Amino acid sequence: MSTINIAGVIDHTLLKPDATLVDIKQLAEEGREYGFATVIVHSAFLDIPVKILAGVNVRVGTVIDFCFGAASTEQKVCAVEDAIRCGADDLDMVMNITLLKSGKYGLVEAEIRHVVESARALRSKIRPGGEAIIVKVIIECGLLSDEEKEIACRAVVAAGADFVKTSTGYLSTGATERDVALMRKVVGPDFGVKASGGIRTLAQVKAMLAAGATRIGTSSGIAIIKEWQAGKEAGASV
Repeated sequence: MSTINIAGVIDHTLLKPDATLVDIKQLAEEGREYGFATVIVHSAFLDIPVKILAGVNVRVGTVIDFCFGAASTEQKVCAVEDAIRCGADDLDMVMNITLLKSGKYGLVEAEIRHVVESARALRSKIRPGGEAIIVKVIIECGLLSDEEKEIACRAVVAAGADFVKTSTGYLSTGATERDVALMRKVVGPDFGVKASGGIRTLAQVKAMLAAGATRIGTSSGIAIIKEWQAGKEAGASV
């Protein structure tokens, strides 16, 4: 932990409905300054970070069917393709929670696979030889039993996505160490696990990483970075 670049594991996120264009521009500029893994905004505003982060090693992301996951597969695919054409590198898609809760596990997996394959095909066409699209699937742990969390994680892996993600941060409890550990156990050591929802401090980031997360989603990235930098200056193990 002492040598980790905290900024490099954070998706710097702004999804509040009352955010302004000025706020979104600031988020993108912060991403450029601090070198976050990804800057994530709603798709209508992708042009702002795409322009500001051009030529910088910070990815641009957006959310798909946020925050209920209840759109049709066709709507999700259309949103994904639009986002990619607008410059998105990362897609955080909400799983169809209703179908999972109804025991329609095959349909859940099929939808994720269709979205992933559509995203990769279009990305390869637009940017042949470029960096691959990353698809993260939000399973909304706070609405699921442990058995359902395990089923959801297995579906995400089988469908070929890149990350399984704890929550939107809007529908239920946010990320917990327990859920992250469960997800890591199910998906194995090499699959992406993103902890998101209610993460506001460096201590929480460290706890989520220790539990098995490889990516952190937060709107408190700057506060966390400043805490991390202060700790480094004081000689703390961060």
